Amino acid sequence: MKKLFVSIFAVSLLFSCNKSAKTTVDKALDEKFDRYKDNLVDNLWKIYPGWASGVGFHKYDSLLVVPDAKQSKIELDFANAQLDSLKKYDIESLSDNNKTDFQMIKNQLEGTIFTIKELKSSEWNPAEYNVCGSFAEILNGKYDSLEVRLRAFNIKMNAIPAYYEAAKKNIKNPTIEHTDLAIDQNIGGAAVFEGELNDALSKSKLNEAEKKEIQDKAKISVKAIKDYAEWLKNLPNKTPRSFRLGASLYAKKFNFDIQSSYSADEIYKIAVDHKNDLHDKMFVIADKLWKKYNGNAPKPADKLDLIKQVIDKISLQHTTPEKFQSEIEKQIPELTAYVKAKDLLYIDPSKPLVVRKEPAYMAGVAGASISAPGPYDKNANTYYNVGSMSGWTAENAESYLREYNDYILQILNIHEAIPGHYTQLVYSNQSPSIIKSILGNGAMVEGWAVYAEKMMLESGYKNSDEMWLMYYKWNLRTTCNTILDNSVHTKDMSKEDAMILLTREAFQQQAEAEGKWKRVTLSQVQLCSYFTGYTEIYNLREELKKQEGDKFNLKQFHEKFLSYGSAPVKYIKELMLSKE
Repeated sequence: MKKLFVSIFAVSLLFSCNKSAKTTVDKALDEKFDRYKDNLVDNLWKIYPGWASGVGFHKYDSLLVVPDAKQSKIELDFANAQLDSLKKYDIESLSDNNKTDFQMIKNQLEGTIFTIKELKSSEWNPAEYNVCGSFAEILNGKYDSLEVRLRAFNIKMNAIPAYYEAAKKNIKNPTIEHTDLAIDQNIGGAAVFEGELNDALSKSKLNEAEKKEIQDKAKISVKAIKDYAEWLKNLPNKTPRSFRLGASLYAKKFNFDIQSSYSADEIYKIAVDHKNDLHDKMFVIADKLWKKYNGNAPKPADKLDLIKQVIDKISLQHTTPEKFQSEIEKQIPELTAYVKAKDLLYIDPSKPLVVRKEPAYMAGVAGASISAPGPYDKNANTYYNVGSMSGWTAENAESYLREYNDYILQILNIHEAIPGHYTQLVYSNQSPSIIKSILGNGAMVEGWAVYAEKMMLESGYKNSDEMWLMYYKWNLRTTCNTILDNSVHTKDMSKEDAMILLTREAFQQQAEAEGKWKRVTLSQVQLCSYFTGYTEIYNLREELKKQEGDKFNLKQFHEKFLSYGSAPVKYIKELMLSKE
């Protein structure tokens, strides 16, 4: 893995240096490209008002796009026209920052065409159709008065019935898995138009006539949402599409979504090697801890069995279902204080982080996640969404808590919050390039969070054999995410084999493994983003440490790396190595 990286790095460094030596920035063209970007973004929000709201641009909050054939044509025509516009700019004459923006814009436009014409997930993924989240964001927002937001909510509801009718026309032979998810999320999300809306109305200064109009429309909206779920339940689907993407579509989606210097097959092979390396490191620690946790009991002959037995004992140290969220809340200030004390990077204390129960319309995919405000709404809350164990059996809750034991819960909080996602996304919103914020690269975002885990432990955070063993177990999750995703979607890995990979080789609890299987049937490529981004970031840091020697400063590296927004790591690397 190291040798492969060094050779790739040497080639890209040479290429980057040669470019800087041979090309000169055309300032007039660069300024023209800046104006082009502004125009592009203005038009983007008109076509994708929901996306605009998600990044904090609220001019079009009252618009709900109906996902019909007309809209698909608008999106395709826009993408093709913008690709034609890009041809007017010689990329080698642009500044480094604009070269990156050029590549990110081009990738986004080509990815749009790929999604509509080849991937066609709008036909087989009914879960793509769900209005509940966008309406919930209007209610939860702090960007304007409650009355202004409720009036936008009111107008936006007008299109809900047409929205779901268009969805029904689009769907052809959907996967069973995405159909079930769509039913659950839409039914759960309908609460936005009932209790949550009524709570907001009771606090508002709207007159009674306005309130009644909104409540009447909300009833129509709830009916449209629940009718859609019922329609899906009764849909004749004798030939459902497989949830597996297939090798060809998978490779293309990987290239568009991850934007890595590695191909899907290359990162898969690196992940397999990394998994074996982690097993070796874990065995050394587990063997050392055996007596502490198992006394004089005979050691298993099998290396993985020995590791598992030690992990199982340590995993008994965990919180309760009732205290799970409060334990997370308690750890956030502790992590912030540690990062500050160690001078690892600056964390802006003015940007609020709110831990909350995961909303119903988000449930069913991930147990913990971050909802961050966009670059137009920088001071809004960042939400740390925590999955609830309400209604779980005692057995499932215990399995989940062993997975998120006292050690791993801390690593989870590093990943999701400090200095992981929350911190990185605050930095991303400060990026001078709006493109790098709105077209954020998932592999960079997830890769940073995974990198932050190891960086914190390397700096001495809660240093112990137990913490390192659990970190390696957690890192196996990231590594096996890539192996699992690729194997399931391109190699027809069965659920049985996936369970062996996750429970035996990644030492996951059964509940966690079952959840991951569900996730890999509902998503494609995204599970690769963690390991791919982490690998590229960590390798970049190590190479710069070699180059700079005693002059290398970890805090400066972090802050410079994060200053480029959520750009793909391969482009950040070029920017950090550039002499411009």
